[in-house]
Amino acid sequence: MPEAYHNYQRDLNYIIRRLERTGEVPHLLLHACCAPCSSYTIEYLSQYFRITLFYYNPNIAPAEEYQHRVNEIKRFVAEFKTKNPVTLIEGEYDPKKFYDAVRGFENEPEGGKRCRKCFELRLAESARLAKKLNADYFTTTLTISPKKDAKVLNEVVQEQSEAYGVRRLPSDFKKKGGYKRSIQLSAEYNLYRQNYCGCVYSRRDAEANCSASGED
Repeated sequence: MPEAYHNYQRDLNYIIRRLERTGEVPHLLLHACCAPCSSYTIEYLSQYFRITLFYYNPNIAPAEEYQHRVNEIKRFVAEFKTKNPVTLIEGEYDPKKFYDAVRGFENEPEGGKRCRKCFELRLAESARLAKKLNADYFTTTLTISPKKDAKVLNEVVQEQSEAYGVRRLPSDFKKKGGYKRSIQLSAEYNLYRQNYCGCVYSRRDAEANCSASGED
């Protein structure tokens, strides 16, 4: 029978223990979805890796929302002190790529097939850049969200690591109190915390849920 639950944090712990023994500091390409999710992830991983943070999110709408989010992550990276260097690369903002990728899945529920298509788009571009930069590993901050399926995300990371020939870094950053710590860091650095994932469909669903619950 297939394993019901895989402990990705255990896998990451194994890699980190090896790095602590050897003193190696590998280069990690870390896909970033937003500043709040990146906060704890950077705090945690920058102890062991040199990080290139790749902000690639053509799913975010409208353009003003995208700019707000990218400005926040730039500010956080500039202000946050780390043991090993963290540099930020902003990817191309081309929403058409997102709409093309999810065509036919517009009415899928949040967390369904549309989201997987979105993950594939963003993580394929991340793996491509990781290969170009000769990074030792790549992964994404997305697994810190309680609303994101770590199994699905690790599967997509694995698929793209095989497609581009870059080692994946297993992750489930909500573990070890990661999500709670991201909230603390968000408050400490006064980071903008959005109330929807980013795309027009997640905003539609969030607004529908608010209306159903009687919230303004």
